[in-house]
Amino acid sequence: MSIKQISVFLENKPGTLMEMTSLLAEKNVDLRALSLAETKDFGIARLITDDDAAAMEVLREGGFVAKLTSVLAFAVPDEPGGLLKLLQRIGEAKVNIEYMYSFLGGREEDHAYMIFRVAHTAEAEEKLKDLGLEPITSETFE
Repeated sequence: MSIKQISVFLENKPGTLMEMTSLLAEKNVDLRALSLAETKDFGIARLITDDDAAAMEVLREGGFVAKLTSVLAFAVPDEPGGLLKLLQRIGEAKVNIEYMYSFLGGREEDHAYMIFRVAHTAEAEEKLKDLGLEPITSETFE
């Protein structure tokens, strides 16, 4: 099952990231994962939270442009070649990865977690399940 990711467009100036995270903290929205990419004029913060609806409301009320998208998440064994094995299976399914990022945490201490944005998420998920790869759900992070 895919999980939801919030992409937030941030003006590339000092304090913007702090302002965004402050708004979320004030409303008790917990960040599970965060990735930040930047260009000259703006950045994109990609968030996995414990409450997507509350996060989206807080961000929009705070004047941020935010979008909710589906992403796939997998536990990866914390060992040399752990990610390679997963990427080989994804390649075998002919699923194209648009971007990915990792984080630690969750219930399994001997794993890292990888978030994948792919084209046609539902179709990719089915192809990967057919190969025995089961994406994790948001409950993994509770």
